[in-house]
Amino acid sequence: MSKKPVILGIESSCDETAVALIRENNKGEPEILSNIVSSQVDIHKEFGGVVPELAARAHIEKIDLIAKKALDESGLSLNDVDAIAATAGPGLVVCLSIGLNFGKAISASLKKPFIAVNHLEGHALSPKLNSKINYPYLLLLISGGHSQYLSVNGLGKYKRLGTTIDDAVGEAFDKTAKMLGIEFPGGPQIEILAEKGDPKKFDLPKPIINKGGCNLSFAGLKTAILRITKNIKNEKDKYDLAASFQNTIEEILYKKSKVAFEEFKNVSGDKRKKFVVAGGVAANKKIRKVLTKLCNEQNFDPIFPPINLCGDNAAMIAMVGMEKFKKNQFDNLDFPAKPRWQLDEKAVFLKGAGVKI
Repeated sequence: MSKKPVILGIESSCDETAVALIRENNKGEPEILSNIVSSQVDIHKEFGGVVPELAARAHIEKIDLIAKKALDESGLSLNDVDAIAATAGPGLVVCLSIGLNFGKAISASLKKPFIAVNHLEGHALSPKLNSKINYPYLLLLISGGHSQYLSVNGLGKYKRLGTTIDDAVGEAFDKTAKMLGIEFPGGPQIEILAEKGDPKKFDLPKPIINKGGCNLSFAGLKTAILRITKNIKNEKDKYDLAASFQNTIEEILYKKSKVAFEEFKNVSGDKRKKFVVAGGVAANKKIRKVLTKLCNEQNFDPIFPPINLCGDNAAMIAMVGMEKFKKNQFDNLDFPAKPRWQLDEKAVFLKGAGVKI
């Protein structure tokens, strides 16, 4: 094993083509040498959502160029790479296959180890890219396709405590934005609009807020938003609805995270426990603020990845690759793309638990 292993990470599970290189330094800490992400927003904007066939075509057209750019920025060559890690799922199978096969081809040509990575595990370990964190820790994974609480007990050791029973919180943000007439991807714009509105103007539902443990539900909230948008008369109403939606999400996550804290206390023996919030929605500053407040009340340490590492990226895939490389956990080149792939394989499959929509 190299004294300073270098891992090439590849991500193509949805509409971002991403390649990164990370290296372990003398202190055993990961160092991001390059992290290139090519977004497809302009391609899918006119359709109001991701079109799988167009996304796959864009991956094919860009992945060579993105890989070259990542190598150039890192100052390394392919011969310096010790292993190749590529996202194998969950996600859109036509998109996953592009990055996965690209990684396999590099692995075969270089005769270097290949590592198939669960995209969700990338988010789960993403805080390790910028902070020292030991197992176990409680994870809230919130993104466009996933919303779940997990006890992260070690590499490959996950216990799901709760998940969405219908839609993901990121999807609720995106659909609300669309109903408000905000151009795709509109989810991140909700927080900006909310600053101009009254968060108490609309009394929105909080599905299963007082039952179901730390499971989540957002379908009823989206239905309520749809009903209200039919009577929106001016920009002020739009701002007020955005603010009320943002506030409702904050209240739901505050209450459900508090329940998750209680469940996690039975798992961890540490007096001061850690709460990681990862995924695209973790970039929402107001959600970060309310969950930090909860952590201070409950004696948890709040940990968030940097904003640029919350969304889909290849550095987090390389991070998982690094952890697996050190344990000699390699995969065969016939490893398949998995559109559904849960972190806790013993958990009952639910829509929001392991499939990206």
